[in-house]
Order: sequence, then structure tokens, then C-alpha cells
Amino acid sequence: MEALDALLNRVSVPRLVDPAPSAAQRELLFRAALRAPDHGQLRPWRFLTVEGEARGRMGELFAEALLAGDAQAPAEALSKARGMPLRAPLLVVVIARLQAHAKVPAQEQLIAAGCAAHGILLAAHAQGIGAVWRTGDLAYNAQVAKGLGLGADERIVAYLYLGTPERELRRPPELAVEDFVSAWNG
Repeated sequence: MEALDALLNRVSVPRLVDPAPSAAQRELLFRAALRAPDHGQLRPWRFLTVEGEARGRMGELFAEALLAGDAQAPAEALSKARGMPLRAPLLVVVIARLQAHAKVPAQEQLIAAGCAAHGILLAAHAQGIGAVWRTGDLAYNAQVAKGLGLGADERIVAYLYLGTPERELRRPPELAVEDFVSAWNG
């Protein structure tokens, strides 16, 4: 697939089924992530893969975090939290590793990790792998971060859900460039 085709036609694919990406496909996903813009060559990211039975354990972690924040959390909300990681055969947790640096502020490192996540999405699309980027409250939950082994200097940027598209991909909407671009003349 041509690079511009991937950039112009990538869409989120929320309905994913087995099989998960192969080892060779994953290698390309992560190689693409590692090409993200990286001022200072800090490599301010790392990735966790979650699949198989680990998805169920992640769902339990999500439910426990929900209960810790609300002891009266409804059973329906707990069930939803448990099922979140089961929506795809593979999850990639994209983590920003924020480092003290005189010329590269934390915000820039966080954005670089986001670019790495986007690289994974583009590489997935180019290989015919379905993918969707999700976050939500549990991406910013301290108990979830601890349960996933994040350090004090790390932040979850994305939960990327990957697998085989359950159905045909939708066409991306055509947006008018001029609605988003203007000249600044001082």
C-alpha cells in the first residue's frame, strides 16, 4: 500500500475478530512506531501487548479500578469494564515515558508517543489489519497504571485494539481542507 493511501484512507475499525496480527505483522507495526518524530532521540515510549487470557485479567483490573473509585458501581458498568479488553484479539498499550530534559518538555514527549501510536495505526491499515484507538477514564486511572506496571514518569497514551475487521471498512468522510487551514499574515 502506498503511504498516501494509508494516510488518506485509514479509518477506525471498532469491530474486530480473530486472528490477531501475526508476529511478522507486529514487527512492522512496532518498527513503524519507532519512526515517530523524536526530538532529542529520547524514544519516550514503550508498548505492552495484551492478548489471550491476559485480556480477561486486564478486564478484572479495569473493574477493580472502577470499584475503587465508586464502591457502588452498577453491575452493568463492572461487566462493561471487564469486557472492554475482549473487544479485540490484541491490545497494545502505548505508554509515554516522560524524561527530564532541558530542551524536550514533557508535552513534546507525550506528543511523540502519540505519534508512535499513530504509526501503529497506519502500519495496521497498510497491512489490512483493523485497528481502533481508545482511551477513556481508565487510561488515566492511577490504579490501572499501577496494575500495568507503569512508573511514576509514565502515562498511558492509548489502548490500541487490533485484529481482523469483522466487516468491510467504511469510507472516510471527505473533509474540505480549507475548513481547517488558513494563512497567518502577522
